[in-house]
Amino acid sequence: MAVQLVAAIGSDTFAQSLLAAAAQSLPSSHCTIFALQNNGRVKSVSSASSVGEAASLTAVQYMGQGFDKQDSNMRWLKRKRPAEKTQLWVHQQTAEEVVDAHYRRICYEEVGIRERLSVLALMPDGYRVAISFYRHHAFALFGAADFEWLSSVALVIANCVHRHSQLTASTASATGGVPWLRTLSGRERQMVSLIAAGHTTQEAADEMGVALTTALTYRYRAFQHLGVRNIRELLGKVL
Repeated sequence: MAVQLVAAIGSDTFAQSLLAAAAQSLPSSHCTIFALQNNGRVKSVSSASSVGEAASLTAVQYMGQGFDKQDSNMRWLKRKRPAEKTQLWVHQQTAEEVVDAHYRRICYEEVGIRERLSVLALMPDGYRVAISFYRHHAFALFGAADFEWLSSVALVIANCVHRHSQLTASTASATGGVPWLRTLSGRERQMVSLIAAGHTTQEAADEMGVALTTALTYRYRAFQHLGVRNIRELLGKVL
């Protein structure tokens, strides 16, 4: 797994590679990676689904609805302080344990997720990340063997995620005023170009020949890679 994951560092399919690399030992339907930045804001690093765009679309809702403020993973990461060595915690959460009904419906029930198994990592330099694997009802519940395996590779995964985040950030910096030329996928670049030309997201979806939900995913990923929150900030970044 380590070789496969190291090879994916810096790519826009990092989470997909992680999902595939873990499939034999920890088969899962979704994978998400969220980082807690020094300013307290949560950033989506990467996400993937075994079928379709469910993970990315859920990540859009997670960020847009501010569910990170209720997420036990993020609350744990915020409380912790860096130490000399990387701190790791493996945590399981079932859909029934999510108290807020709206959060539970959007991030679990609507996409058929019944539980997640997460690695939370706090690095000595303060980098904080939550790497989560999800299972829907077609999968067996996470068990002791899953905990044991994930715990055994947690440090490797956390270090690869950390390096991936560092590399993608430095790549964006190295490209100056137009980081999207190198950090965005072809479809994300197309989305940004259409928005910059004055198209709405629905118009861009029609132009690209994709569903609105897929277009929203491309827009969300592009905004995340560029570090912008809205179209006005996007235009200031790329024009």
